[in-house]
Amino acid sequence: MALSNTTLSMTMATIDASIVIVAMPAIFRGIHLNPLTPGNVTYLLWMIIGYLLVQSVLVVTLGRLGDIFGRVRIYNLGFVVFTAASIALSLDPLTGPGGALWLIAWRMVQAFGGAMFMANTAAILTDAFPANKRGMALGVNQVAGISGQFVGLLLGGLLAEWDWRLIFWINVPIGLFGTVWAYVSLRELAVTRKARIDWVGNLLFAAGAAMLLTAITFGIRPYGTSATGWGNPLVIGGLAGGVALLATFCVVETKITDPMFQMGLFRIRAFAAGNVASLLGSIARGGLQFMLVIWLAGIWLPLHGYDFEQTPLWAGIYMLPLTAGFLIAGPISGTLSDRFGARPFATGGLLLAACCFTGLMLLPVDFPYPAFAVLIFGNGVGSGLFAAPNTAAIMSSVPAHHRGAASGMRSTFQNSGMSLSIGVFFSLMIAGLANTLPRTLTAGLTSQGVPLATASSIAHLPPVSTVFAAMLGYNPVHNLLDPTGLLSTLPPHSVAVLTGNQFFPTLISGPFHHGLMIVFTAAAIMSVIGAIVSLLRGKPVRAQAPQAEELQAAREAGPVAAALNVTPSAPRPAPAGHPNGRPLNAAASNGHGGNGHGGNGHGAGRPGTGERSPAKTGTCE
Repeated sequence: MALSNTTLSMTMATIDASIVIVAMPAIFRGIHLNPLTPGNVTYLLWMIIGYLLVQSVLVVTLGRLGDIFGRVRIYNLGFVVFTAASIALSLDPLTGPGGALWLIAWRMVQAFGGAMFMANTAAILTDAFPANKRGMALGVNQVAGISGQFVGLLLGGLLAEWDWRLIFWINVPIGLFGTVWAYVSLRELAVTRKARIDWVGNLLFAAGAAMLLTAITFGIRPYGTSATGWGNPLVIGGLAGGVALLATFCVVETKITDPMFQMGLFRIRAFAAGNVASLLGSIARGGLQFMLVIWLAGIWLPLHGYDFEQTPLWAGIYMLPLTAGFLIAGPISGTLSDRFGARPFATGGLLLAACCFTGLMLLPVDFPYPAFAVLIFGNGVGSGLFAAPNTAAIMSSVPAHHRGAASGMRSTFQNSGMSLSIGVFFSLMIAGLANTLPRTLTAGLTSQGVPLATASSIAHLPPVSTVFAAMLGYNPVHNLLDPTGLLSTLPPHSVAVLTGNQFFPTLISGPFHHGLMIVFTAAAIMSVIGAIVSLLRGKPVRAQAPQAEELQAAREAGPVAAALNVTPSAPRPAPAGHPNGRPLNAAASNGHGGNGHGGNGHGAGRPGTGERSPAKTGTCE
């Protein structure tokens, strides 16, 4: 019940993170707004990145609230918020900039509901499944969530062919079913710990993360004569201010009685290394998704006879090997990691991804598809090998009463990696194009009769609009020339050549490949560094999942257990034929990770507090 319900919610939330990318042309046509004109690029960016930003900012807070008020309660409320926001998105009554702002605002509300899922899903599964099945469960859930990002690309293209509103309506029946099912089927297994809400910590984290990610978003936009906005004082100030606020948050959290997040958890090597590796892997993977869409939709598919309007949908179809790699590797690696530990699979997965990034750099721009399919399939396998074991290792390393906040922090690292990836990789790509595209585009336009002054003016426009046009299925040259009125004055043959399927892809192939080399080199390096960090995570360290009989014993223990803030374990029946009713597990019998001899074994707790020491937690059977 827990696995199937949480997998439904994670898939729905991650599909919606990417479903608008391919459907963007249909959405903006529906609200009568051209997203590629200079003043409207901001709407386009916030439609894509606003969703990720809200989730990145809120997941830690919502995970901590799950620890205090109940993970299932916060999770169930997420279905309600997500479904209500989907209905509001579907009913957008406005057009023009007002219609775009309506969609952006309700997408952020929808992301708030999705953050409730993502903050508590891993904690709910960790509570529900024993340690020897946890990797399998989290593997299925994580791979369904990650593959949802790519399924969203395909669904967005298919549904937008009928009506752009369908990409939001599709969530409504699923959300209604999930809401009822969650309230009926899920039960709270974790013991909630009443605590004050850390308003200072929440505000510092939200403000710092929002400022940092917003600055990265605006770094993609042109500033003055520069192709990107990294020289904008507001962007620089946002980056510096965001880092300063997050650093202040880390200090404040060590001084508060009931902090939003226990910074001491980062002393657990498995937790710290797993999150850093997740951040690096997410940055590499997020860049891959967008670069492949641009590569396929802007160059490869037009060269192979596809109209620009059809390329976003077919880009999603041609990327299915990547999704297949996730789906195959994730559950298998999760199951095997339950037996052999997370380190070999997580480390090997990132190394495989780095090799595939290197292979993609060696392909020509007009590549043979079988080679491309093998490489992106291998990349999907590598990401699937990494995701499930890494998540299981992170969640199993922390005490049970901190799992909500830990799950939120894990999601923050993952979502922040996606946002960072979009900002950094788009900037690297645009910087590469800005160095080579103007000269190439000027030569190509003048060869077809475009006056030199006009060609030079168009060629020196910020390349961000050209990149987005290629990604979203607009004809880039037509989009550049149409506002000038030149298309009506040129000979029909020249117009046919300029707006045909071959001119722009052939023209941009060289500059794009230059940018692509920069991006994939960065992704490969981050994957290798992530693999090194993963290798240093140490041996498996698992915290005990709360079992039903233990929770019942805690309730029956009354005020003594409550005063000590501890959940006592109920006695378990001895295995058949086992002398003295002692457990067979060595960790429990010798005192490591359990109560030990007379409750004084290693790792049993801190004297006088009843709290289990994170550094000494073990597997209790």
